Amino acid sequence: MEFTEEQIKDILNLKDQLSLQIEKHIEEIDNLEKNLRILNLIIKQSSFTKASSLDTTPKSIKTDYSVPITKGDDGSIIANAHVTSEQVSIVLDDSVGLNDETPPFKTFFIDRIIGGMKRKDSEEAQSGRLQKESIIDCIVNKNGSNIREIIIKNYRNQERVNEIINTATWSLSRMIENSNK
Repeated sequence: MEFTEEQIKDILNLKDQLSLQIEKHIEEIDNLEKNLRILNLIIKQSSFTKASSLDTTPKSIKTDYSVPITKGDDGSIIANAHVTSEQVSIVLDDSVGLNDETPPFKTFFIDRIIGGMKRKDSEEAQSGRLQKESIIDCIVNKNGSNIREIIIKNYRNQERVNEIINTATWSLSRMIENSNK
């Protein structure tokens, strides 16, 4: 197949135009990639905090104190919550005799409140954000069939301490009401 001189000129002209467009697009792509690198650098610097600038001092948890747990209707003390850095101990008053089978102790306090915290801790442990030995734990010490002390270990933060004490107060008060029926 033979091309005329005119056709060859047109083909060479088309080849030059395509080469110019390719060069232009390569230059545009280079500029776009450069702009993208600059944007990524800006995003990186503004959205992440360097580890060296993080405040590594632990959030203060108020420890080594006691809170009296009182019955709502007459204000009599039914237990004392002792908070240390390792645990919350709820020691029932000697005059209070409550069985751990009395509602809502197991269903609400143990299963729902402490169990809910334990489930969250277990999920964090599975994802590697928490060590397994740091999962919240609850021990109920009894004298015969009556609860003497409830020990919650690994509470980890003040918000949990407050929730534990508040729900223990409510649960123990309801238990007293239920045992007097």
